[in-house]
Amino acid sequence: MGANCIIRSAHEATVTGPTPLFGTTINSLDLRAGATLIIASMVAEGRSIIENANIIDRGYEKIEDKFIKLGARISRVPAKELVK
Repeated sequence: MGANCIIRSAHEATVTGPTPLFGTTINSLDLRAGATLIIASMVAEGRSIIENANIIDRGYEKIEDKFIKLGARISRVPAKELVK
């Protein structure tokens, strides 16, 4: 997404900015990181696709509905439709 980030360890990262973010295809590794990717995607320029987004559902029921109420343009797309 273009962030200025240095991974220090499995539990530490340094992020400096401001840095503009850009839409991309990203893989959600767990529910908290996935929720963070949704927020980052909403402020990024362009379109983002978050793969494995179903992981986010384990901790955040209908998260897309909550963000839509805040004005986000977000939708679920079955993976088979993304291949087109």
